[in-house]
Amino acid sequence: MAPKPSGNPESYLGSPEKQQQLYRRTLFIVVLSQIFGGAGLAAGITVGALLAQDMLGTDSFAGVPVAMFTLGSAGAAFVIGRLSQRFGRRLGLAGGFFAGGLGAIGVILAAISNNIIVLMISLLIYGAGTATNLQARYAGTDLASPKQRATAVSIAMVSTTFGAVAGPNLVDVMGNFALNLGIPALAGPFILAAAAYILAGLVLFLFLRPDPFIVAKAIAADQTMKTPTASKMSGEGQILNKRGIAVGATIMVLSQIVMVSIMTMTPVHMGHHGHSLRAVGFVIGIHIGAMYLPSLLTGVLVDKVGRTAMAIASGVTLLASGLVAAFAPGDSVWLLTLALGLLGLGWNFGLISGTALIVDASHPETRAKTQGSVDVLIALSGASGGALSGIIAAQTSYATLSIAGGCLSLLLVPVVIWAVGKN
Repeated sequence: MAPKPSGNPESYLGSPEKQQQLYRRTLFIVVLSQIFGGAGLAAGITVGALLAQDMLGTDSFAGVPVAMFTLGSAGAAFVIGRLSQRFGRRLGLAGGFFAGGLGAIGVILAAISNNIIVLMISLLIYGAGTATNLQARYAGTDLASPKQRATAVSIAMVSTTFGAVAGPNLVDVMGNFALNLGIPALAGPFILAAAAYILAGLVLFLFLRPDPFIVAKAIAADQTMKTPTASKMSGEGQILNKRGIAVGATIMVLSQIVMVSIMTMTPVHMGHHGHSLRAVGFVIGIHIGAMYLPSLLTGVLVDKVGRTAMAIASGVTLLASGLVAAFAPGDSVWLLTLALGLLGLGWNFGLISGTALIVDASHPETRAKTQGSVDVLIALSGASGGALSGIIAAQTSYATLSIAGGCLSLLLVPVVIWAVGKN
């Protein structure tokens, strides 16, 4: 039996073997929590817009639920980043998942009482789970070497696939379960979300010891004491780091806007063409699978081929998704599945390449705060995309929304070219 890791961060100083042991153990715990977290994430994506459409009786505000829980995730990302910086990943991430579970319970109560105000407040709180699910990807990078960072992110993300793909495909099952309890069917997936988020929080709270971020800060502080001159970045180094953070953030923000906008209105679009809830669940399940399942390969490509190439690949893939979604016949499940699959894949390329750039450009002294601030921007961009998507689709069409999203993704190319030209 392997020895239990020491809880004293100083015991890891000067021991690469112990650091790698903790790195592997941290990845295992993060993977376990992400399996549950993915299931919690899927509920809002799959039926959030449909629940609002049912309660409000109009399509124009169908994007509001996604906007609310992504707005909630923005606030949560800020808080989780600060908590993690001060107290470590364990308390920050566990607290975020617990809040997400509480929000899911609130959504269920809102559906039972048909109270739209309670629904919106609960979705804000539910968004904490989304933020936590995203920020957990950073925990695996705390003790990773530069050549392991994108791969570490990908391992954390791919584990989300198991729960995230299962969640949408359990829509019918959870809907029937909810009906048996006297709860509206569309609230059923949030029963699963509440249980999943709470379990994810418990896994992190109980087992993420010692905290990898606290250990990483101790290692960085020790290196600074040993080589104080090396710890002082030159003015040029600071500029490069700020540029890396700006480029990484831009890649993830644009990817998020395009992904959320098209994804939000796809269930509503399918509903207008007579598709069943099961078909909607299938398409969204493939979409979420494409968001996370390719992560292992993406992480290796980002580490081997480079951050720049994969960021450009993100823009091209998102453009292809928008065009397929725009021109697919409304009754074609398979073409809509292809479009949403490409949408998830393009987002995956953007998120992993952008995350790797952020980690490369940040220092442990401020890394968690920086990561939290960037995730605030990602969440706010998702909230904007979710809110505007319903209005754009209602005033124009789903096809127009999809083409606009695809064209917006092309902005990634000049951003990356600018960054390369400045280096």
